Amino acid sequence: MTTLAPILPAGYSVPMVRRFSLCLGGLFLFWGPAAASAAQEKPDFALCQKQAARIVSSLDDYYLASQVIMTGLDGKIFLTEPMAALLRDHPPGGIMLFRYNLDAEKKETRSFLADCASLVAGALPSGIVPFLAVDHEGGLVHRFGPGVEKLPAAASFWELAQKKGREYALGEVEGGARRSGREIRDLGITMNFAPVAEILTGENRLFLESRSYGSDAAFVEAAAAAFIRGMDEAGVACVVKHFPGNSGADPHGGQTVLGADRETLDRMIRPFAGLIAGLNPPAFMVSHIMVPAWDEEWNASLSPGIIQGRLREGLGFTGIILGDDYAMGAIAASGLNAEDATVAALNAGVDMVMTWPGKLRAAHSAILAALRDGRLKRERLQNAAERIITQKIRYGLIKKTDE
Repeated sequence: MTTLAPILPAGYSVPMVRRFSLCLGGLFLFWGPAAASAAQEKPDFALCQKQAARIVSSLDDYYLASQVIMTGLDGKIFLTEPMAALLRDHPPGGIMLFRYNLDAEKKETRSFLADCASLVAGALPSGIVPFLAVDHEGGLVHRFGPGVEKLPAAASFWELAQKKGREYALGEVEGGARRSGREIRDLGITMNFAPVAEILTGENRLFLESRSYGSDAAFVEAAAAAFIRGMDEAGVACVVKHFPGNSGADPHGGQTVLGADRETLDRMIRPFAGLIAGLNPPAFMVSHIMVPAWDEEWNASLSPGIIQGRLREGLGFTGIILGDDYAMGAIAASGLNAEDATVAALNAGVDMVMTWPGKLRAAHSAILAALRDGRLKRERLQNAAERIITQKIRYGLIKKTDE
């Protein structure tokens, strides 16, 4: 096991990183409450986009390819040397954290995450901080160790609405998300893969269980919006999931199919549509499910018709679109390996792909190979990276400039 001290940029030590903001390549990087404060200032979005475009224009293909990848980590207090070397060689745009990374005391977790972010930022010519992400839905989905509040399950708020009224329940959703967002932002978490904005149906109940806000579309939309507002006020970017929905089967294990007709699908996506119209959240996750009524050939997470046609053009979403791990069984069942699926997803309009550390080098190499042989256009990769970096500026990971 090793600390990050030997592999930080020259002239920096771990204590220095913990005490001070780190300035790399003219960009000021913030940890903890400073980033939350920056996000609350709501910088002008057009200025964020312009600044992101300038940053992207300075990146070569190698670093563009790494910016559109989110990967995981080993360890929870220190990184192993092989993991540190992997992050240094392929500095990702985001890092996904699980229970085994976070099952420690708060002080240790805070220090560990700051070290990981510093390592990645120090490996990039522009010092771009990665999103540090977690699934923090509440209820069944709680990744943290001791001392971090466990949020109630989404389903409990529908029950609360029946007992104490809708507005009271929505106030509890927002207040809890704000409080919890501040707590996890203080640890260094900047992205939350929540809320689930799917309406609970007879088809998806087995998979979602208590993770949905219920079967009432208006309440699901309002509760998801309240959750996003609470997290946003704390400086945490939410990833709304899973568009356009799920069936009862788990996509980790194999192919899943959403058999709804077009009229039913229109009803199912109402919460997603409402959230885009009202808040335009920073990010959406697209499901790996097959939706034959919309696309008989490709999984939703590989379908240009669903990603570009439905989500971008149809609903007007402008934020980051993420795809889950492309080594899942649902993708393998489509006949693509993880590397080919990564390229296909980017071509379809996904901006950030997830991969396990063991597949990070292969995914990165696949993107570069597709750029070289023309299967992936550099403009598409730049577009994806701009969306990612725009949100990093918006949420204070990179200090906004007025240029």
